[in-house]
Amino acid sequence: MNRKSDLKNLWSPEAELNRPMLVQGMKQTTAAAALRTMRIRLPNQDTTTARSAKDGRVSLSSFAWFTLAYNVAVVLWGAYVRATGSGAGCGSHWPLCNGEFLPVTSRAQTLIEFTHRATSGLSLALVVTLLIWSWRRTARGEWPRYTAVAAAVLLFSEALLGATLVVFEHVGVDRSASRAVFLSLHFGNTLLLVAALTLTAKWLSHSPHRFASSATAFERAVIAIGLFCVVATGMTGSLAALGDAIFPRVNLKNALVQEFSSNSHVLLRLRTLHPVVAAVAFLYVLWMVRKLSKNRERPSGILPFLTATLLAQVALGVLNVLLLAPVWLQLTHLLVAEMVWILLVLASADLSFSDKTFRPSSPRLSRAVANRLRTPPQVKISTT
Repeated sequence: MNRKSDLKNLWSPEAELNRPMLVQGMKQTTAAAALRTMRIRLPNQDTTTARSAKDGRVSLSSFAWFTLAYNVAVVLWGAYVRATGSGAGCGSHWPLCNGEFLPVTSRAQTLIEFTHRATSGLSLALVVTLLIWSWRRTARGEWPRYTAVAAAVLLFSEALLGATLVVFEHVGVDRSASRAVFLSLHFGNTLLLVAALTLTAKWLSHSPHRFASSATAFERAVIAIGLFCVVATGMTGSLAALGDAIFPRVNLKNALVQEFSSNSHVLLRLRTLHPVVAAVAFLYVLWMVRKLSKNRERPSGILPFLTATLLAQVALGVLNVLLLAPVWLQLTHLLVAEMVWILLVLASADLSFSDKTFRPSSPRLSRAVANRLRTPPQVKISTT
């Protein structure tokens, strides 16, 4: 009777599935014993492969963060081009500069504009490299692939909008309404590009995961509206900065009179729109800070940085008005704004998405799965 039971266990489906593993384990044990006898040690292949994959992922995530930081620097230099009126430094030629591939001149405006174009070209190379590298290192269905594609598409549209501003001569002291439209779209596209690069770097910094929505319908609506208000704040801020560049403020009183006068240029009157939209976006940031502070299950390290940058941004905005928007303060204001935007994107992603892991539908199933994992199947092989 016992012999029949052993044969039954031997030819059961469970034993059929585990027999190759058993044979492989016996081979490895025999080989390991022989190597120990000969005092030879070989590296664990699985450990080596896992370490190599981890190192590749770490280096890729570091490259993604570097690409993000570099693009922020390019954005700041682009703001310097606008603030100094150097957008016409290469004339209406694009991508050439005054009809030359490498202009030879000592004119400051030409050097500033050409530097911006050269650094933008390097940014294109970095983003394309990030896209190819991400597709080679990630599996199908992993989200860093799609955010890297979005970053590449947004960078090409960024170049197209920049070329439009140059070719149609919406640079320098041009006061046309079309310049205001293209400039605001240009900066809105910039913020979306930074967001795509931020998410790519964030998701590449962790183990490859797919994600599922973890926010409620109300939270998703607030996040969408809040991020839109932040983007609108940046777009109106670019218009306010354009007005400061074309119509420099003499003093604070004169600036306030110009902004509320019906006879003033539209760019001057649009400057009042920026603080109004910024106030709405500020409410969203406060809501996000509150959500992060109340989340005890998954404490976020973003909270102190978001709070500090938010307070700094408000202070810089007030100083920008009181000091009549000097160039160095405009650039500092923009840098902190980019930092706030990156932190908001990270916080919004943490709140909106969670790892898509297996969750049993009932406690009984959960205990059964846990017991099954703890107790591997026993395979009985009769020697008689």
